[in-house]
Amino acid sequence: MTSGDPLVLQLTAEERARLRGLRHSRCGQPLLLQLPRGETLQPGEWLASDDGCARVRVDPADEPLLRVLSDTPRALLQAAYHLGNRHVALEVRAGELRLLADPVLEDLLRRRELVVQQVHEPFHPEPGAYGGAFDHAHPPSAAVAPTRSVAPANDDA
Repeated sequence: MTSGDPLVLQLTAEERARLRGLRHSRCGQPLLLQLPRGETLQPGEWLASDDGCARVRVDPADEPLLRVLSDTPRALLQAAYHLGNRHVALEVRAGELRLLADPVLEDLLRRRELVVQQVHEPFHPEPGAYGGAFDHAHPPSAAVAPTRSVAPANDDA
């Protein structure tokens, strides 16, 4: 691996939460992630090899999603409540909810007379209640994620 152009690591929302193991860059370069557990990689975050020779940008991968819409905020709140009771990961946007495509949940939402569209886009779910998203121990300037370490995978392994 050379210090030329940065590699791009496209990951789903679930993969961005798994910080250990073999991954492959968009061009097929194997990369071994050995990052501390308990965090999530953020789209746009940069990783670097310990020797500084490799730079890797994290990009979100497109995923099959359900986009849930309604004319009334109350209907969306009720949908979020019922999905939350099922521990479904949700992305909350102004006037809509997004979740990973699931035919059972799609049927449940349609029966509640919500508009459900199938889309294929990056998924950015809300962090869990105990996910550390609101850790006040860091100064406000810590909002920019630091460069973390990644190692080129050994092809002989």
